[in-house]
Amino acid sequence: MFDFETSLSGIEFKVRRLVEQNNQLKERLLSMTEKNEELIEQNKEQEKKIKQLTEETQIIKLRNTLVDKGDSAEIKLKINQLIRNIDKSLSLLTKVD
Repeated sequence: MFDFETSLSGIEFKVRRLVEQNNQLKERLLSMTEKNEELIEQNKEQEKKIKQLTEETQIIKLRNTLVDKGDSAEIKLKINQLIRNIDKSLSLLTKVD
């Protein structure tokens, strides 16, 4: 009888320990999931910034190229047209997300 009670106590202790470990792992998983979602959101924001800066760089390069070659009024019109196209593209991308 003594061996049975000792074995039962040992099993109960091990089960309690496993339950505690399980709860800790669940909490850790939840924390990591939340952190992952935050990082995904940050990544999306960084990608948007990169795209915007790339477009701005292209506009600046185009402006510099056109300034060397052409009429400033014509250049301004072309730049404004490009900016409108970029704004339309961004608004479409925003609607898709």
